[in-house]
Amino acid sequence: MLTQVFGAALVASEAHVELPVSPVVIGGGIFLVFLIMMFSTVAFTSVGHRHSAVEEHVDPHRQHPNKHDHGQAQH
Repeated sequence: MLTQVFGAALVASEAHVELPVSPVVIGGGIFLVFLIMMFSTVAFTSVGHRHSAVEEHVDPHRQHPNKHDHGQAQH
């Protein structure tokens, strides 16, 4: 009960603080950041397709070897 009274007193003592800019400007800035990230992702999608895919060699000294091939990989 006492913590509820303290919480109510704390909420009552808080003053309303205005935002430095409009919420629309904040939302627009966040949207702009996401657009920049999307365009950079689209711009670099061709980087992974420049070379043909090669099989990964089996490295017995790897710290966490891929054991999902069930022994089918060639050493």
